[in-house]
Amino acid sequence: MNKPYRLSVSLLAVAFTALLPGHAHAWGAQGHRLVARVAETRLDPQARAEVDRLLATEPGATLSSIAPWADDLRSQDPGLGRRSAGWHYINMAEEGCDYDPPKHCPNGNCVVEALKAQSQILADPSKSDAERLQALKFVVHLAGDVHQPMHAGYGHDRGGNTYQLQFNGRGTNLHSVWDSGMFYPLQLNDDQFLERLEALPAPRDVGRPQLQRDATRWAEQSCRLATRKGVYPDTRKVGEEYAATWRPVAEAQVRLAGERLAALLNDLLDRH
Repeated sequence: MNKPYRLSVSLLAVAFTALLPGHAHAWGAQGHRLVARVAETRLDPQARAEVDRLLATEPGATLSSIAPWADDLRSQDPGLGRRSAGWHYINMAEEGCDYDPPKHCPNGNCVVEALKAQSQILADPSKSDAERLQALKFVVHLAGDVHQPMHAGYGHDRGGNTYQLQFNGRGTNLHSVWDSGMFYPLQLNDDQFLERLEALPAPRDVGRPQLQRDATRWAEQSCRLATRKGVYPDTRKVGEEYAATWRPVAEAQVRLAGERLAALLNDLLDRH
């Protein structure tokens, strides 16, 4: 597995920030908030009550406000930031997108196993509220990460980070285009973007609980999106024609992440 990578922190920022080792961002802060907002409208009453109870232990926290938290750990908690750096992504496209834990996730250091581990902590009533709140923050965030196709893509270019191109006349890279660049022309605030996402057709796996809760399948599906023909453009100069093709796919992934996050939280917390 290649070294972790760092992405831009805003869904509406086109310019890609300098690559720094050891951390990975997906969708940007707005995208992570949107995943959480899609999810919170789909929580069962029991799960919602437990989420609200845990959030109440941190004054002012909401499900959407905690969603970008894991991307800020390098500055807020450098130790945890370093330990969790590999949790944001998985590189497996070179092997055809079939998950092999020893090969793709040694020592559980990838988004698939991290999401599973944090889910177990969140669901464990014997853990302290502080431990479970931190786990909730990771679960909300990593559910978004695993649905960003570049976060489950190729290792040789660090999920598109080293695939340089020009988008709408500005120098960037493919990962940044997926993370933020395609959304910039929309200039939507959270409420407007949420309305746009909610108008999308319901994901195909709604009503299929096993798939809705299967992080392995989520990563494999994201990987297959990252390797679809045309995702890596034939030319290094792209613009709105590229966005028109792939923006709907990216938006559908944000909506799908929210739907699946809700199903996961309902499964983990309905027992409380």
